[in-house]
Amino acid sequence: MRCPYCKVDDDHVLETRPMDGGISVRRRRQCKRCRRRFTTYERVEHRPVLVIKKSGKRQPFEREKLLQALRKAVAKRSITDERLGEVLDRIESRIYEKYDKEVPAKEIGDLVMAELRELDQVAYVRFASVYREFQDVSEFIKELGPMLGKLKRR
Repeated sequence: MRCPYCKVDDDHVLETRPMDGGISVRRRRQCKRCRRRFTTYERVEHRPVLVIKKSGKRQPFEREKLLQALRKAVAKRSITDERLGEVLDRIESRIYEKYDKEVPAKEIGDLVMAELRELDQVAYVRFASVYREFQDVSEFIKELGPMLGKLKRR
């Protein structure tokens, strides 16, 4: 690994820790030349999976794009980046477990909806309103019905 400070390719690993439930590794390194420390992260590189959009168009799955959608849904909610990362990891793992080459965008949306339903009801409704393209309040009420039923039973 090349040192980000002096650009020399001579370091040693000080510490290794598994992250994200073991799907990635964090390594703390020290450059042997300048003695500065830096951190690297490793994760498994998956075969590229294409997302099949509603229009039939195919584009590469992008973890960052999914993270942006999740961040919009949880904006101004008390959800930490760590919890969001865990949600993202679970969604991504399910995609790669079930699909080799192509995944329908609908499947990704359904996975996100399931995760957000458990994580935060407001984020769930925000995402659902965009994902399901709600046209009026009655569609919101229809989506909220099962959630409101659970609240009444408590």
